[in-house]
Amino acid sequence: MPNYKMSLLCCGGTGCRASESVRIVERLREEIAAAGMDNDVQVVVTGCFGFCEKGPIVKVIPDNTFYTNVKPEDAEEIVKEHVVKGRKVTRLLYEDPDTGKHISDSKHMGFYQKQLRIALRNCGFINPENIDEYIARDGYEALAMVLQGTPHEAIETVKKSGLRGRGGGGFPTGLKWEIASKSPGNEKYVVCNADEGDPGAFMDRSILESDPNSVIEAMAICGYCIGASKGLVYIRAEYPLAVKRLQIAMKQARDYGLLGDDILGSGFNFDIDIRYGAGAFVCGEETALIHSMEGKRGEPTVKPPFPAVSGYLGKPTNVNNVETFANIPVIFLKGPEWFASIGTEKSKGTKVFALAGKINNVGLIEVPMGTTLREVIYDIGGGIKGGKEFKAVQTGGPSGGCLTKKHLDTPIDYDNLTAAGSMMGSGGMIVMDEDDCMVSVAKFYLQFTVDESCGKCAPCRIGNKRLEEILDKITKGKGTMEDLDYLKNLSKVIKDTALCGLGQTSPNPVLSTLDNFYDEYVAHIVDKRCPAHKCRALRVYAIDPDRCKGCTACARACPAGAIKGEVKQAHVIDTEKCIRCGACLEKCKFNAVTVQ
Repeated sequence: MPNYKMSLLCCGGTGCRASESVRIVERLREEIAAAGMDNDVQVVVTGCFGFCEKGPIVKVIPDNTFYTNVKPEDAEEIVKEHVVKGRKVTRLLYEDPDTGKHISDSKHMGFYQKQLRIALRNCGFINPENIDEYIARDGYEALAMVLQGTPHEAIETVKKSGLRGRGGGGFPTGLKWEIASKSPGNEKYVVCNADEGDPGAFMDRSILESDPNSVIEAMAICGYCIGASKGLVYIRAEYPLAVKRLQIAMKQARDYGLLGDDILGSGFNFDIDIRYGAGAFVCGEETALIHSMEGKRGEPTVKPPFPAVSGYLGKPTNVNNVETFANIPVIFLKGPEWFASIGTEKSKGTKVFALAGKINNVGLIEVPMGTTLREVIYDIGGGIKGGKEFKAVQTGGPSGGCLTKKHLDTPIDYDNLTAAGSMMGSGGMIVMDEDDCMVSVAKFYLQFTVDESCGKCAPCRIGNKRLEEILDKITKGKGTMEDLDYLKNLSKVIKDTALCGLGQTSPNPVLSTLDNFYDEYVAHIVDKRCPAHKCRALRVYAIDPDRCKGCTACARACPAGAIKGEVKQAHVIDTEKCIRCGACLEKCKFNAVTVQ
C-alpha cells in the first residue's frame, strides 16, 4: 500500500455531487497521474463538510488548506500549484466577509469556530465507503468495550450521559433502552428511524452518507443492551446515496465479523436489514413507521403500549433516529461524564441543525446545547443574506414555531425552545428576513401538514384543513377579526385532541405567528395589505411618473392590458384590471414600478 504524503479530501455529499464534485475528483486524479505523483498523493471522496454554501470543497492534508467553490476546471491549478509547487491557490480560499482576508484553515473560520462535532465527527474526514478509515478513527472500539461487559452496565452508561432522543421528542435514550431490555420476549428489534421528512432538513441523510458505520455500530450496541439480534433501518427511498453507502458499510461490517453471528467472538448475534419509506412525513412517528415496515398503512396508534413493549410484529422494539445513534459510540469511548459535561442541565451534548433559508452560510452545523440562536444565526450562519433585516427563525420543522428578534438570546435546548413556543424537532432551522410574510409562512406549513396527514384522526384531518382555509382566506384579503379568535381556539383544540405528535404540534406555526406577528395578521384583515408584499391578492402595483421613461416594456408584458400610456410618456396602471402577476415589475429597467 502506498505511503501517501498528501491527501486531497473532496466532498461527496449529495449537495456537492449536484455541483459536479464527482467530476472534480476525476479531474484531480487525472492531473495527479499526469504529474507522475500517483504514489505520493491520493484523492479521497468524503462525506459532507457541512459548509454547503461554499461547496464543492476540497481540503488538502496535511496542511489543512480549505478550498471553497471548487469547479472541475480548477483541478489543474490545484495540482500544479499546490500539490507540485507547494503554493496555495489564493482565489479558492475562503474570504472572511468582515475583514476581506483569505483564510486557509477551517479552524479559523467563523462557521466552524463555535461548533463541536460529535455526531458529525467523521463527516468530511473519512471515506464512508471504506470501513478501514472508520476503524482507524476508533470505529467499533465502543462495540468491543460493550461486549466485554454486561447489558446493564452499558445501559447505565447511556443513562449517565443524559443523552435524549434527537428525533424531536427528547425522551431519555438510556431509559428507553432500559424499558426495552426489561420487556419480556425472546425476539426483539432495534429500529433506526432515518425517515427525515422536514422541509429543509438533511441531518440524518448527511450522517448516513458520511459516516454510516457509526450508526451500524450503535445499533449493534443497542441490540446487545436490549437483547435483540435483528436491526432495521427505515430510510426514505429518495435518499439513494445514503442507501448505497449504508449497504456498502453493512457488507463490509459483515465481512469483518462486526455484523452477523458471533460478533468479535462474543457469542452475540446481530444483523441489520433495510426497509424503504415512500416519503410520508407521518412515518417519522414511531408507531406509524413500524406499521409501514410491517406492510400496513403508515398510521400512528394510541400509546401505550409503547414500541418498547409491543412494536414491530408485536415484539419489543427500540426506535431511535440516526443522530441519536451517531452519539452512542463516542459516549462509550470518552465516557458518560464527558458527554454530560457538554450542554445544559437538562439537555446534554450537542445538536445537529440544517441551517437554511435567508442566511449567508447555509449548511450542516453541530453546536453544544445552550448555544443561543444569535450565535447560530450571526456567528456561525454569517447573518442574513443581502444585508436584510432578520425577521424570524423556524425551528422544529413544520411542527415548530417561528421565533423573533426577542428570542435571539434564547439558549437552544429542549425546554427553552418549547417555552418560547417552538420545539427542537429533528433539527431543521429555517431563517426568514424582512421580505417574508409570516401569515404565508404559517399557511405553507399548514399546507404541508394537511398533505402529509394520514387522516386517521378527525382533529388533524379536518381541523388542520379548516386552519389552512382560514389562513388562505386571510392572505386573499377576505379575513375578519373573528377569524383570529377562531384560529387560536381551533389550534388549541387540535393540540389537545390529535392522535399523534404530528397533529399535536401542527398548529405551532399558527400559534407562534399569532403571538409574535399579530400586527401582520391585522394588516391583512383590516388594511387589506401584506406588509412584506408577498400575498399576491393584496399587492397594489403603481408606476412612479418621475422614474418612468415611457419605454412601453411594462405595457407590452402586461397580460391583462392594465397599463396605459404613450411612448416616452409616464404610464399608469389600472388597478381594477390588474391581475397582480408582477410581469411589469420584472420587465421595468428603471425601477419605476413599485409594490404598495
